[in-house]
Amino acid sequence: MEREGEAQREPLELKKGMSIFLDILRRADKNDDGKLSFDEFKAYFSDGVLTGDDLKELFHTIDTHNTDNLDTDELCEYFSQHLGEYENVLAALEDLNISILKAMDKTKKEYLESTHLEQFVTRFLLKETTNQLQSLQSSLECAMETTAEQTRQERQGPVKPEVLSIQWSGRRSNRRLQRNNSLSPNNPLLSIVSSGLYEEDNQWVTQINRLQKLIDRLEKKELRLEPVEEEVLEGTSKSHILIVQRQLSVLEEELEDFRLALRQYIECASAQTGCLHIAVQKLSNESRFMVYEFWEHSNMWKNHLQTNYSKTFQRCNVDFLETPEIMTTMLVPASWWVLNNN
Repeated sequence: MEREGEAQREPLELKKGMSIFLDILRRADKNDDGKLSFDEFKAYFSDGVLTGDDLKELFHTIDTHNTDNLDTDELCEYFSQHLGEYENVLAALEDLNISILKAMDKTKKEYLESTHLEQFVTRFLLKETTNQLQSLQSSLECAMETTAEQTRQERQGPVKPEVLSIQWSGRRSNRRLQRNNSLSPNNPLLSIVSSGLYEEDNQWVTQINRLQKLIDRLEKKELRLEPVEEEVLEGTSKSHILIVQRQLSVLEEELEDFRLALRQYIECASAQTGCLHIAVQKLSNESRFMVYEFWEHSNMWKNHLQTNYSKTFQRCNVDFLETPEIMTTMLVPASWWVLNNN
């Protein structure tokens, strides 16, 4: 006998472009029960800007069936009311995905039997298609950073990000963007890239500064922690350093891609302003990694969470991890972190 409010419902007919939410549910649903609990929802949708209370309010707003779980119908019903111009974008992406899969299937069947010139054309088209997609993705990531920064400024300062289970959507995002603007002058996508969201000069300055910081770090002596018996701490943000511990349980079949993503993440984070040290441990006989990050103070760590490389790592973890990431933080006196000049 069905309880009140749980009468059989006709499944929502998906409009063009809404199939993305089937994929979202598949990747966010870690226990494969066909629905999202609040923890699974928070792990997937947390963006470092919304607070825990914001996410809980959003979850219950979407949960129109009042089951404390979200299904595909509820996700589609909520987001379809707010898509605006992105309804056309999602529909185009759905068509693009089908077209690419068809092209890949045909390439797989015919490539080896093609002439050398035909093989060259295939390789060229694959490369240029990749360049076009990477250029568009680059401008989208810049737009993501811009909108998130505007929201933080409106809230008068950075919002404390969720400490547990921070993840983002996306597939195989560990492969870093090449920032390759290969669009022709008449291509409409070029106006997006050159609209101010992406400025090549600023990117060069950022890379130069990053290299300089890396050189400065290499010239430093070995670092160590030295606790003191008793000291009086100043009430400032610089009186403590932040230690972040990340526990990541990786799917066996994703180990190789995860290691690549982790290595790229560490390279970028180590050169970031305020990063003192990063260490990684892998538990024996388990596909579980422990990442330890040391930051000069919490504000620098919060800024690090909003960078492209950090978001990319969080997004790819949605596919690489068996369970949501567990992240814990701890403050220790900054005076414990000293240079070893011996």
